[in-house]
Amino acid sequence: MATITASIQRTPYETHLSTDSQVIVADEPVDIGGQDKGMRPGELLAGSLAACTVMTLRMYADRKGWPLESAVAHVDYTNDPETKRSLFTVRLVLNGSLSEEQRVRLLEMADRCPVHRTLQNPIDFNTILVDDMRSTSKVPSIPEAAD
Repeated sequence: MATITASIQRTPYETHLSTDSQVIVADEPVDIGGQDKGMRPGELLAGSLAACTVMTLRMYADRKGWPLESAVAHVDYTNDPETKRSLFTVRLVLNGSLSEEQRVRLLEMADRCPVHRTLQNPIDFNTILVDDMRSTSKVPSIPEAAD
């Protein structure tokens, strides 16, 4: 998987997430000091789960030759600071002439996407302070935001 680089400059909360070929913007809403130019970090996390879920369903249905016309995943993410537990609620919409057995199997497959599996297992972190990554890796330029 590509390294994801997050870069923030002087504009409060506007963050550019990039790989070698893609850039997206994350931000916070205006009411907490952001400019609402992109999704909040928690929304991006829920979005990763939603995207992975429907991609997994598309791959599985295509491999089986099933008539899945479209799949939509609505993901809600909440975090309880007291219990330190997160909850992702995934509501699926499966469109197409699918049998009940196919729908049930696709529901099972939704919980097997790689992001779902990653989030349900213990996770370790390794945060390292470095002086300057530019000397050892390619850093994509950040496009100027249009006002």
